Amino acid sequence: MTLPSPILITQPQPLAEMLHRLMAEPAVGVDTESDSLYVYHEKVCLIQLSIPGADYLVDPLSPGLDLAPLGQLFADARVAKIFHAAEYDVMCLKRDAGFSFCSLFDTMWAARILGWTQIGLAAILQERFGVRLDKRWQRHNWGRRPLEREALAYARLDSHYLLGLRDIQARELAQLGRMEEARETFGQVAAVAPAAREFSADDFWRVKGAWDLRPRSQAILRELFLFRDKEARRRNWPPFKIMGDRTLIAVAEAEPRCADNLSCLDGMTPLQIKRYGSGVLSAVARGLVAPIPRPPRNSPPDHPALARYEKLRAWRKRVAAARGVEPDVIVSNAALMAAARRAPRALRELEGIEGLGPWRLKTYGEQIVEALR
Repeated sequence: MTLPSPILITQPQPLAEMLHRLMAEPAVGVDTESDSLYVYHEKVCLIQLSIPGADYLVDPLSPGLDLAPLGQLFADARVAKIFHAAEYDVMCLKRDAGFSFCSLFDTMWAARILGWTQIGLAAILQERFGVRLDKRWQRHNWGRRPLEREALAYARLDSHYLLGLRDIQARELAQLGRMEEARETFGQVAAVAPAAREFSADDFWRVKGAWDLRPRSQAILRELFLFRDKEARRRNWPPFKIMGDRTLIAVAEAEPRCADNLSCLDGMTPLQIKRYGSGVLSAVARGLVAPIPRPPRNSPPDHPALARYEKLRAWRKRVAAARGVEPDVIVSNAALMAAARRAPRALRELEGIEGLGPWRLKTYGEQIVEALR
């Protein structure tokens, strides 16, 4: 079936008319596209909004278009907002526009709660609706203007089928008595914090392999991490396009002193050496004389709490297997660890743990307490 052309919104008046129509609907399918693969500070570049009979594509980069009115829609409890894998979209919209969210339905989480074998949107659309998404658009630069007609045709598919998918899942959730659980999960997704923009030099400890380096190499890695960030800002590129983490580790381990030492290192291609060789060697030289960085201070291991945590993981694994879902659908790792640290002897001692909402507390609270006895 041929779909009607999506409606591109680039001006305030059409935005107001669209919003008036959406606010009269019981539910709206929503998705976003960002440019994280192409710029240093990513931004939301397209917002897809679908209702029966119409797919709207809002261009946040259009000059003079204020997204603030859309905040009414996302905060309105009367209109359900249907996302797939909503957390990233919600984080980015909160960061860029300051929106708040309620009445959210996440079709990815619904699929997980229902124990579906397929949870990716492309796989679900092909299985349930016979729709095949063109993968070549998954790495498209959504920040580039003008927007291509084929790109817009692809983007609308990410929101167009969400209403029908929600209907299928809502029926299954109701039949299995899982709707209360789903609503609690959706509420937790809606409450996620905005995506952060801050850069910290100490984030170099998050580079895979950083903790395994010798102290002097860790000092070099820190300087390389700073150089990469500075260069990424200057070029307005994401840091991984300047230099991958594996290359940072390889250089930090090798401690090269001259350009000839760079060519044999993982990721240091002739083009990389031409572009960044001088900066890399300068960073290495600084790292060779810089103070040794101190690892972040963590509390000493709480071995009794860790033992309780393993007991709870074993309990959760059994419950998840019986239901046919992944373990974190039952209770998140963070909530399990918080419970392990409290060592509850009564149900009331679990109250207030983030991720253990009323439904999970009612359903699993006594089991958690019993598992720790």
